[in-house]
Amino acid sequence: MRHKVKKIKLTAHKGHQTALIRNLAMSVLIYEKIKTTEAKARAVKPFVEKLINIAKKKEKREAIRQIESLLQHKNSSKKLFEVLADKYKDKEGGYLRVTKLGYRSGDNAPVVQIELV
Repeated sequence: MRHKVKKIKLTAHKGHQTALIRNLAMSVLIYEKIKTTEAKARAVKPFVEKLINIAKKKEKREAIRQIESLLQHKNSSKKLFEVLADKYKDKEGGYLRVTKLGYRSGDNAPVVQIELV
């Protein structure tokens, strides 16, 4: 039984799941809006919110080291510190919005749009 288990499992391999979540997070941070399946959006939402909280609350050098170890794309971490940390400095949480778009025609998977508020 899965009572009180909040983690979402996307694949059987942990390395593939980690890479998938990191790549989705980098895309959300760079483009601010992406279309993906509902399960992937639910998996990446807490990760992106955690990154924004780190950029806002920690000391600058410590936050840079921690975020650069999680994201391998320089533009995403740069945008996180320069744009998004200032944009959300007064907000405590709820940085992302998930909007349902319908179903994908190939496999009927539920498609959502995840965007920064």
